[in-house]
Amino acid sequence: MSLHAVSVRRGGTWALRDISWRLRPGERWALLGDNGAGKTQLLKLLSGDVWPTPGGSAAPNSDGRHYRVGRQPVDLIDAKRRVAYVGAELQDKYARYGWNLRVCDLVATGLHRTDLLLLPVTPPQARRVTATLRLCGLHRHAPREFLSLSYGQKRLALLARALAQDPDWLLLDEFYNGLDADYRRRIDTVLDAAVRRGQSWVATAHRAGDVPRGTRCMLELAEGRVQAVKRIRPSDLARLAERAGETPHHPVRAGKPVRAGKLARAGKLARAGKLARAGNIAASSAPVLLRLSQVDLYVDYRLVLRDLDWQLRRGEHWAVYGANGAGKSSFLKLLYGDLSPSVGGQIRRAGFPKGTPIAEWKRYIGYVSPELQSDYAVNVSVFDLVASGRYASIGLADAATAADRRVAAHWLRFFGLLSAAKRRPRELSYGQLRRALVARAMAADARILLLDEPLTGLDPAQRAIMKRLLERLMKRLTLIIAVHHAEDLPRGMTHGLRLHNRRAHPVDSYSAT
Repeated sequence: MSLHAVSVRRGGTWALRDISWRLRPGERWALLGDNGAGKTQLLKLLSGDVWPTPGGSAAPNSDGRHYRVGRQPVDLIDAKRRVAYVGAELQDKYARYGWNLRVCDLVATGLHRTDLLLLPVTPPQARRVTATLRLCGLHRHAPREFLSLSYGQKRLALLARALAQDPDWLLLDEFYNGLDADYRRRIDTVLDAAVRRGQSWVATAHRAGDVPRGTRCMLELAEGRVQAVKRIRPSDLARLAERAGETPHHPVRAGKPVRAGKLARAGKLARAGKLARAGNIAASSAPVLLRLSQVDLYVDYRLVLRDLDWQLRRGEHWAVYGANGAGKSSFLKLLYGDLSPSVGGQIRRAGFPKGTPIAEWKRYIGYVSPELQSDYAVNVSVFDLVASGRYASIGLADAATAADRRVAAHWLRFFGLLSAAKRRPRELSYGQLRRALVARAMAADARILLLDEPLTGLDPAQRAIMKRLLERLMKRLTLIIAVHHAEDLPRGMTHGLRLHNRRAHPVDSYSAT
């Protein structure tokens, strides 16, 4: 695949300008750059899902993209059959449209390169699906419905779908985002096997630990333009790891290992990970905002959490952690009111007597999750997105009031998004949209802010900014944040809760897993 002086314009803004780049068979590239640099747009350009914008330096009668098999040129239709795209955005798409296929059928759609299974699966195809599921360690889950899987299982299933196509190129968009250490290792093993078969890929990443093992080249973008094209070196990964503040137990995946001392300064790690000890927790006399008693939580008839006793006091800030599938997202949904305990369990909310409509409670709780982000495909402005937080709605049903406009402008300015107020959610980068959704949560004057992996998709500079913003917010509300990475915690977290084997275990220190 090759690009010559290609440009892409999205929503009145140049996402890519004059990109020239050649990808040869067997190469494996890391695509690096900050939020808004154009990484996802470049992947979509390579996959044929985005068309170049006329007006760049490319020849007038050429779109600047060229595909060849051996020495033979191929057209875009044939080229699209040779490329497979996988990323968080694709995972969100299945949740957004409620495409709840069986896992075996989902993988079979990769053979036909369709979203849904439109043709019967032949016996040879069924054998290929089974082999691919076995490679990815999902063969036991073949009959399960896709949306019932854990976050990590979904990502593996989508990788299996891509590999079933036997593509010449894998396009991996922030592929390790939101995954715990175990699922990262499982994906590493699958990709190691792909390397042995000569698989090529382009993988976007913000952390050194998210660059797949076996990656040898790097393209760095800045403001839509090529910043660097070169062979990737350990020093490049060490620089990226230091910027991201990565902890030593998140090893660099490409090239030679980087010494742990280069990954994070001990002082920063200690400040990010340290929590209050249990004795201080018990001594707190602040008012209780929320109390759970003997709560069993089921999701789709499956037990997720058992016999949960937990309380939240004003001024506390909790880190919630655990492996993919441990119940972190379900726990946050329980607190928000989207899920309810089974019979016998109780939730007491201060100031909200039994029988109060749950919508009243939600007006005082901010909640941001990957599922919420997937819902925002609606054609509204970012300004209306933030203003809708005052009504806990997806977009505004009526025209924004003067108060809506004043509050939305304040939080857009607070989160550095005022210049993007007129854009549409899908015109923002993945990380920018996450910031906009946190701004939306704050527009309701939240007393408690629930955040599910809020720094996922943010580049190192933006993560640092977001952590500082969260530290400011913590002075006015209570924060509960689910994370995998210790470096994603803002300073000032006071308590920790580890979810494991359907149980919740308070802890007196944080360490990512």
